[in-house]
Amino acid sequence: MTKVRIFVTYKQSVFDPQGETIKDAIHTLGHDDVKDVQVGKFFDVNVDGSGNTVEKTIKEIADQLLVNFNMETYTYQVMEEE
Repeated sequence: MTKVRIFVTYKQSVFDPQGETIKDAIHTLGHDDVKDVQVGKFFDVNVDGSGNTVEKTIKEIADQLLVNFNMETYTYQVMEEE
């Protein structure tokens, strides 16, 4: 079993209204040194298998379900392998 964390974020070229709202709120608190905030989401997925099997499964899940490629991108990180 392999635990994988998939991170989905907006592409750099896409305006992130949530990120801008949070950045503005941070500035209101007096932290003008914060220059950018990017909002995203993550999914923890447990996959039977390892190596290429996991990579293929994660790619299919992201491509077909989790990511809107018009405005989002993804990365993933293997958290633990058994």
